[in-house]
Amino acid sequence: MTALPQGSAPGPTADESAEAEVAPEPAEGIAAGDPAVDGADGGGGSETASAGEPEPQSPGDSETPDANASSEPEAEPGAAEDAQPDGETGTADATAEEPEPAVGSEAADAEAADAKAPVVSEAAAELAAQRELRARIEQRKAEKEAPIPAGTKLSGQAADLLAAVRAVESGEKSGAAFFGGPPPAPRRPAPAPAPAPAQQSAPVRPRAPEPAQAPATSAEALASVRAVLTRGGAPEALAAQVIGTLGEQAAERLGADPWQLLAVPGVRPEQADGFARALLGAECRPDDERRAAALVGWILEQAAVQGHTALTADDVRKALAARSVPDPDEAVQQAIAEGVVLVFQDGLADEPRPSEDAEDDAEEAAEPVEVLLGLDRYALAEESLADGLARLLNSPVRDDGSVWPEGGELVRAVAGSGLVAHTGGEAARAESAAVVTAAAAAGLRAAGAAHTADGQRRLAQLTGPLAAFTVAGLLSGEGPGRDADGALALDVLVVQDATQLDVETTAMLVESLPDGCRLVLSGDPGVLGPAGAGLVFHDLLAARVCPVVASRLPDPGPVGELVSGIGVGELNQVEAPGKEVVIVPVRDAGEAVHRCVQLLADSIPRAIGIPPEQTQVITVGHGGSAGTRALNAALKQRLNPGPGRFGGFDPADKVAYAEVPGRTVIGTVVGADAEGLRIDCAGTPVLVPKERVESALRHGWALTAHQAVGMRWPAVVAVLPGDAAQGLNRAWVYTAFGRAERHLSVVHGVDQALPRAVAEILPAPRTTRLTPLLHGLLKTAE
Repeated sequence: MTALPQGSAPGPTADESAEAEVAPEPAEGIAAGDPAVDGADGGGGSETASAGEPEPQSPGDSETPDANASSEPEAEPGAAEDAQPDGETGTADATAEEPEPAVGSEAADAEAADAKAPVVSEAAAELAAQRELRARIEQRKAEKEAPIPAGTKLSGQAADLLAAVRAVESGEKSGAAFFGGPPPAPRRPAPAPAPAPAQQSAPVRPRAPEPAQAPATSAEALASVRAVLTRGGAPEALAAQVIGTLGEQAAERLGADPWQLLAVPGVRPEQADGFARALLGAECRPDDERRAAALVGWILEQAAVQGHTALTADDVRKALAARSVPDPDEAVQQAIAEGVVLVFQDGLADEPRPSEDAEDDAEEAAEPVEVLLGLDRYALAEESLADGLARLLNSPVRDDGSVWPEGGELVRAVAGSGLVAHTGGEAARAESAAVVTAAAAAGLRAAGAAHTADGQRRLAQLTGPLAAFTVAGLLSGEGPGRDADGALALDVLVVQDATQLDVETTAMLVESLPDGCRLVLSGDPGVLGPAGAGLVFHDLLAARVCPVVASRLPDPGPVGELVSGIGVGELNQVEAPGKEVVIVPVRDAGEAVHRCVQLLADSIPRAIGIPPEQTQVITVGHGGSAGTRALNAALKQRLNPGPGRFGGFDPADKVAYAEVPGRTVIGTVVGADAEGLRIDCAGTPVLVPKERVESALRHGWALTAHQAVGMRWPAVVAVLPGDAAQGLNRAWVYTAFGRAERHLSVVHGVDQALPRAVAEILPAPRTTRLTPLLHGLLKTAE
């Protein structure tokens, strides 16, 4: 194996083998040996496209917006320019500015007190303010958890019922006055309980996602909202979505505060401003407090789309200034006071240690304090998750006294700890699966879970089908069942693909585990991060509060060797005697599309023996001349031409269905009926509701790397046209190339950008609070 010199780029060799089935030239730094793809003129039959800027993407262009995607920020920190809007509870009265030190209450004693009392530093005053803030947050949390006094916080039908009960109790009315209607309908019999896992003879397959049931909306509410939208110049089609976001009183709320329209996913600030101008007329001003509060919430929602659970106050102020808010400081303080956001200073959880030098103390006190702002949704999730992880670590592990069988380092670590982190590539999945087998042999209730159905299938091959699930399946009721307290009936849970766990999903999962349960989070830190907010696995590794076991199993074959080098920033030249890794150089995006179709439909099946249905194309984005839309259109025309009579799809089309953001399943169209489009996903029938076909379904011959996370195929074609260079980073290349099991073809048109991305460009960082929260609860492991 020969390493590329630092900064060198792969380039085509001068020789071509006349006997090779594939004519593209191998590129130095990735593959050596004969190429494995048919040589053909790149211009023949290709679409003409320039290698210029990629086309702008609509809100649906990116299946899983992620902080790892490289993009230029518009104004909001941490949010992509084309991104769309999709803990402790309570509000903090503290502002983002440093508080002034308190003064004495009596003027007569001020001078004497100043002479005797030590001077309070700014850092100490900040700590005092933080303690007071946390006390208020705890008080609000306790108030929310406390029982509600009878009759308070009720409205509507609930208040009417309470008034009726009290009228009967006081003797004002007879009970018969309230029972003049028809008798209630008899209850339906409860469904029979599902059989226990031990009685099942086949693995539990993922259930087809059911259409979301929107709450019943009255015709009067719809008409009122449509009228308000019409007056504001907004489309009436938004009415149902507005009611779903703002509730039945949406018309009144929009009339009082037009900027609340910004809470509806997909609405941009300029659209909300136009709506407000139409409703308020001359009263609409850029310094309106209602506008500022709505913008603060929108900025943080945009940040969550990019993976952040919080933002620094300075970043929020800069984003507000970019949106023409005259006084960003005042806007932030107003948002905190109104409870739109919460304020955090987790770095000040511990008292600062005084240094021997007073000057050093003064310098430390003068350093600015970083203040974070976040939405209560993600703050609660992170704090709940930190509490849950601490509970697992501090609870005695559940054991019946049986002895664990001999195993590797990971099995020994799990036998003695309630929480273990495990890192490694694809080969390391066997190590974490062995924990499930060892725990079951010790008489413990054990199960494994993965991010995708494909990951579940691979896990089941190692553990047995009855012990393998998806994380979503466990949370929705599949698997081992629940005990009397509602916790999962498990003693050991191993979660693979833990890098794809966002903070809300992980919090729900940890809350579902009983005291004494062992949790193993296993993942590959090199892949792209989760689609949702948070970076749980990386934060846990950074906190160093639990045992961390790094796998030493290398991924096999030339593809594994190549991917392992990328993980440490090296684009190595690998020996590929069986044409396992091949480079296909192209000049422009049109040639990239042509070569990709040729590879998938002809060259790989003939030279490698892998059929098209087992080969996956992966590219950087949905838009552009060689994005998923262009590639899927060309591949459909070649592999399954048709008129697209079912909403643009035909039977036998390969499709990608986004069940929820961040989790994509691959299937084949079977047919359609009045309910929607029916697809087959590896033998599991799935119904795509007709109202979701346009928004959640795409052709699936070509995917983005974010869509492909957690899945693998026998062969992968990675398409890197020239206009995709700005979207590359090490995690993207590592993820895309690592989806291949046996063969990887790289359609290469980015020249120096590929080795530079691998060596220098890391994923964009995410702002999260989990690590400091864990440090406040647990002792750092040495």
